[in-house]
Amino acid sequence: MLISHRDNNTQRIAALDEQAEALRLKRGMGIADARAMYPSVEVVEAEPAADRSLLESLADWCDRYTPLVAIEGADGLFLDISGCAHLFGGERPMLDDVLARLFQQGFHARAGLASTPGAAWAAARFLGAGIVAPGKEDQLLAPLPLTALRIEPAVRVSLESVGLRTAGAVMSAPRAPLARRFGKQLLIRLDQARGQIEEAISPRLPVPALSVERQPVEPIVLTEDIKALTGLLAETLRKDLERRGEGARILQLTLFRVDGAVCRIVIGTSRPMREPSLIGRLFQEKLAAIESDIDAGYGFELVRLSALAVADFEMEQADLAGGAEGNDEALAVFADRVRARLGEQAVLKPVAVESHIPERSIVMVPFAEVSERNDRERGPVPGPADRPLRLFRHPEPVEVAATEVPEGPPLHFRWRRVLHKVARSEGPERIAPEWWHEGKDMPTRDYFRVEDGDGRRYWLYRQGLYGASQEAPRWFMHGIFA
Repeated sequence: MLISHRDNNTQRIAALDEQAEALRLKRGMGIADARAMYPSVEVVEAEPAADRSLLESLADWCDRYTPLVAIEGADGLFLDISGCAHLFGGERPMLDDVLARLFQQGFHARAGLASTPGAAWAAARFLGAGIVAPGKEDQLLAPLPLTALRIEPAVRVSLESVGLRTAGAVMSAPRAPLARRFGKQLLIRLDQARGQIEEAISPRLPVPALSVERQPVEPIVLTEDIKALTGLLAETLRKDLERRGEGARILQLTLFRVDGAVCRIVIGTSRPMREPSLIGRLFQEKLAAIESDIDAGYGFELVRLSALAVADFEMEQADLAGGAEGNDEALAVFADRVRARLGEQAVLKPVAVESHIPERSIVMVPFAEVSERNDRERGPVPGPADRPLRLFRHPEPVEVAATEVPEGPPLHFRWRRVLHKVARSEGPERIAPEWWHEGKDMPTRDYFRVEDGDGRRYWLYRQGLYGASQEAPRWFMHGIFA
C-alpha cells in the first residue's frame, strides 16, 4: 500500500509499507510511475491533519515515561528520559516496554536511545531499536548515510555530488571547507549528534513542579474509584509540598487509559493549597461536572496528580479557639468549588482600576486572578457614601421637568414611568472625561445624590452644560443607594 501526497502539482509517494518496499518503490517517486510499474498497487491519500492529531495523542501517552516529550517532524517523538529510566528497571527494559505497548496498540514503531537527540534519532531510523552507549556516537554515525545527520535535502545532494556519501566521510573531511561551501548548519548538526554541542528538547507541555502517581492492580472504571485514588495521591503530594514550603495553585489529574488514550483534568485554586481533603473536594466537583464526558473504556491503568504551578505557602495565625482569623479562606474554598464545577467565569470579583469614570473604575475579573496584594496596589474602592450600592451597567434616561436653578438638581423626575418628587439632594459632583483616552469628547457629567418623598435615594447625573451647546443637557439614572 502507498500513501500519496501532492508535491508541486504531482502526486508522490509519502509513505509505503514493507510489501511496497519489496517492490523497490521509494518515497518521493511519482504515483503515476508506481502505477505504471504495478497497476494493482493500492494508493491512499495522505491526511496530514489526522496524522498530526494521532502523533499528539501518542505524545500524550508517552507522558507516562517522562514529562519531557517533544514532537519531532511529522512522524517522530523525542523523549528526554534523564532520571526516569530507573523507574522502569533500566534503559533496556524501558525501551522494550515502550515498543511492546505500542505494538499492542497496533503501531509498528522504531526507537533509539542515546545520550544525544541526534544519535537517538539516527539509531531509531537506522538501527530499529538500538541503544548507543555514551561516547559511541561516532561509531554509530560513521557507516550511516547523510540522512542520519538531519540535514536539508539540498545540502545532502550537494555533499553526494562531491563524493561525501556517508556521515563518516563528512566527519573525516576538513571542517573549514565544509562550512564555507555547505554552510554552518551542516557542522552544527554533526556536532549535535556527536555530543559536542548541546541540543535542547522543548517539551510540548509545561513540566509539572511536582508529580505523584499510582498504578492500580486492576484498571479502574468507576468515578468513585478515581476520587478515592485522587485522595491518596493528594496525601502523598502534601508531603512534598510541605517539605518545599509551598502550596499548589494549579493541579492536574491525568488518567492513562489502557488503550493509550489520555484524559487530563485541571483545576485552579485561589490561594496556595495542599490540604488533601480540600484538593479531593475540588476534584469531586470537577468530576461531577464532566463525568458524562469521561470515557473510561476498558479502564485507567495509571493515575497521576501533578502540581503545574506552586507558590509559597504562608501559615495563618489561629485565634484562641483554634480557628483561623477571618473568613477569607472559607470564601476562597467556596469560590474554588464553584469554579471547578461551573468554570472560571462563574465567580468574578470586582477590582478597582485607575479611572474616575464610574462605569470604568471597576472591572470584574475571575476570582483566582485577584489577590489581596493586587487589590491594595490598584487603590481603595470608593466607600458607600460616595458611590451607590448598585451601579447600572448602562445609565438609563430620566425625564426632568424642572430644576430649581439651571445648574442645580431636579425638583422632580420621571424614571421607568414613575414620577418621583425630590425631597433632598446633594451635589453636584463634576466628572470630566479622561482626555488621555479615546472618547475624550464625552460631555461633562454633574452627579447628584437625591432622595424622594418615600426615602429612596438615587444617583442622577446631568450630561452637558447649559449654554455650552445648542442641545439641552440630558439627565440619566446611574445607580441606586441602599
